[in-house]
Amino acid sequence: MATTRCTPRRTGVLGALVASLVLTAACSDGGGRAQTGPDAEGGPGSGGRAGARAAEAAGTTVTLAFAGDVHFEQALGDLVQQPGSDLGEVSRPLRAADVAVVNLESALASRDTPTDKELEDPDQRYWFRSDPAALGVLARSGVDVVPLANNHGADHGLAGLRASLTAAADRARPAVVGIGRDAEQAYRPYRVDVRGTGVAVLAADASPRESRDPVWAAGEGGPGIAAARPGDAGRLLDAVRRAARTDDVVAVYLHWGEEERQTPTTAQRGLAERLARAGADVVVGSHAHVLLGAGMLDDTYVGYGLGNFTWYHGRKSETGVLTVELRDGVVVGDRWSPARIPPEGGVPRLLTGRERDEAQVWWRDLRRGTGLAPTDGTTPERLPAYRARVAPIGEALGRRMTGASHDPATCPLPLDRLRVLSVPHVGFDGQPRTGRMVVRASLARDVVQVFERLYDARWPLRRMRLVDAYGGDDDRSMADDNSSGYNCRRVAGSDTLSAHAFGRAIDVNPVENPYLTTGGVLPPAGARFADLDRTSDAQPPAGVVHADDVVVRAFAEVGWEWGGTFSEPDYQHFYRP
Repeated sequence: MATTRCTPRRTGVLGALVASLVLTAACSDGGGRAQTGPDAEGGPGSGGRAGARAAEAAGTTVTLAFAGDVHFEQALGDLVQQPGSDLGEVSRPLRAADVAVVNLESALASRDTPTDKELEDPDQRYWFRSDPAALGVLARSGVDVVPLANNHGADHGLAGLRASLTAAADRARPAVVGIGRDAEQAYRPYRVDVRGTGVAVLAADASPRESRDPVWAAGEGGPGIAAARPGDAGRLLDAVRRAARTDDVVAVYLHWGEEERQTPTTAQRGLAERLARAGADVVVGSHAHVLLGAGMLDDTYVGYGLGNFTWYHGRKSETGVLTVELRDGVVVGDRWSPARIPPEGGVPRLLTGRERDEAQVWWRDLRRGTGLAPTDGTTPERLPAYRARVAPIGEALGRRMTGASHDPATCPLPLDRLRVLSVPHVGFDGQPRTGRMVVRASLARDVVQVFERLYDARWPLRRMRLVDAYGGDDDRSMADDNSSGYNCRRVAGSDTLSAHAFGRAIDVNPVENPYLTTGGVLPPAGARFADLDRTSDAQPPAGVVHADDVVVRAFAEVGWEWGGTFSEPDYQHFYRP
């Protein structure tokens, strides 16, 4: 069916306003959006919901919200059967956006017809299916567009794909994209006019193909999913170029990346660059089950990974909603609404207060190493000069330490062989702070140098207090995520004096970097960080130590070693042999 554009591309404020006034009668859906999609009868690629949301200025500002992978397996299947159900509080940032996009990682079918997955590792073969009523849950949650172009969209073969197409055609909202009865429909964008700004949303699967069944790539003889795998991205690029000629904003949602890898792959970077050159304004995606960095690639906003969103387990629990703001078709800002999936899985809850603030800093920090820039084009505010202080243990501090971290009768070092350091560091909120730590006098200058490296790198520390603030109780200090040095104590579970008793050990962010013992995780709050990738190419959350990172290198430069290599890894622990 032919499409009539209601506004010219990138008309600017006045042009968009005039066009919207002149063409309202022909194009309006009754609210602030005008449907311009090619399928007036509904189904994949059709237009969106009525009713405009508030804008900063007429016809100039548009917000797009994106969230990661969703399906309705196991306990989540009950949600579909509950009348009027939605995704709860995480629906708020979705409803607040002009266009909201969430990836449904399953077929929409009422019965199982699993296809072979002979190209997938036998231990990694999963088949997901959601009741078609799941679209109603997503619609009530504020979702406008649902990509099905992913490594589970064709899990149930041709029968499942046809069922998904039927389910999509039966509803005006949300629109389903990335699948089709032929290649033309699979690569067709969802189109909507938002207060005079034309928005197009496309989707494609760029994850490894799991089966030779033709349904895994539309255009191979019939129905299928849109694909953009290495060497096979031509159709998607052509579709983006066509959309860029007529639409003010072109967004692409991809299923891409490597599972559980928190850095973008070479293939992701290359595809993002090609889509940017083709005219995409926003390129985001999911698949890795973990969050990845986001920011600007020249004029294109790229989000490399949105993680799981509503999921049947909480092993990869960090999630959220990404909102991208565009003005006159140009990205001007982004906003992260962090959330967390419960340990048992299910619908995530929005974080609030300090948890929210810290999660937002962590999410921003994921941009490191991606080559992406902040949306405002600025660099972080300059930190004050690093000025550390080294001082002997004074009389007042000595009295405080005695009976807490120090016992003159049993400890190997007298107080005059220790020094107290006042050390600048950056907090999880990105702001400079000053903490205190006691170490061996002969190592004080080396430790000052280490923390200068971390300060310059803006590597965050939760807090740095003398362990005496906790009565010398290491468990309490760890539970408070406190980075500390000297403490005349024994190794946990033994009679051997710890390296801390000799002033030559430091524990860093114990919650983010727990000690993994045969008896459990110390501190217990560190359990959710226990299984993180800590290899040299990892991109873990802020404050997490991993191999060959700035923390490990800074300590190594002054002859210290990392406990993360122990048979029972002690990720927080650094020591001078």
